[in-house]
Amino acid sequence: MEILVCIKQVPGTSKVEVDPVTGVLKRDGVDSKMNPYDLYALETALKIKEEKGGLIKVISMGPPQAKDVIKEAYMMGADEGALVTDRKFAGADVLATSYTISQGVKKMGTFDIILCGKQTTDGDTAQVGPEMAEYLQIPHIANVLKIIEVKEKSIIVEMDMSNTVEIAEVQFPCLLTVEKDIFQPRLPSYRKKIATKDREIKIITLNDFEDKDENKYGLNGSPTQVERIFPPDINNNRENWIGNSTELSFKIARKLKELKFI
Repeated sequence: MEILVCIKQVPGTSKVEVDPVTGVLKRDGVDSKMNPYDLYALETALKIKEEKGGLIKVISMGPPQAKDVIKEAYMMGADEGALVTDRKFAGADVLATSYTISQGVKKMGTFDIILCGKQTTDGDTAQVGPEMAEYLQIPHIANVLKIIEVKEKSIIVEMDMSNTVEIAEVQFPCLLTVEKDIFQPRLPSYRKKIATKDREIKIITLNDFEDKDENKYGLNGSPTQVERIFPPDINNNRENWIGNSTELSFKIARKLKELKFI
């Protein structure tokens, strides 16, 4: 079975700067980590491999330092990885990002299952996975809560439909976006870190794509533009109150009225 997991490097802190011209996050020099939701997708792939066998590949889109999350995926058990990177991809919205990654997927081969995390912590749109599936022209299911059964040519899953939980069977090839806690992600292995420290990470650029039209990538290929983006204000104001329960209750009530919460 051929499984592909889409992973992303996201800021590891909320203290990030925003480019005032492009309105995108400045990622250079910022502490980063693997998108937490992608850990669940990767663990799902590892569970399926343990049951059915096969090969797990990972793909990420980002600057050169995003290689670190691919190395982390190797430490967890992924077999191969590729980084889609090119300055022409910078500033992409969800549509351009989805198209870019779908082009990278085509360069990596064909897959029975493509797994994505539900969303990313730096964008929170939850759109890239389904949009990729549309570009790849394969069926997809979002918000997968549970893998019920993996068959020879299909997979049965349980999915969250907000008001209901439904069970669906989808034929291979397909794309699934998985919910948090579908499985508990394992920790990276030190032994695998040593064993995979020299493992190749394939680099895919615009020149490797079938579609080399620069107007479909990055800011040029983004139909949505951010009008304004800014980091949230940090409020560190605090007050320490001393008193018995009655006194503190009155103080809290007065403060809530002062702040116009009540």
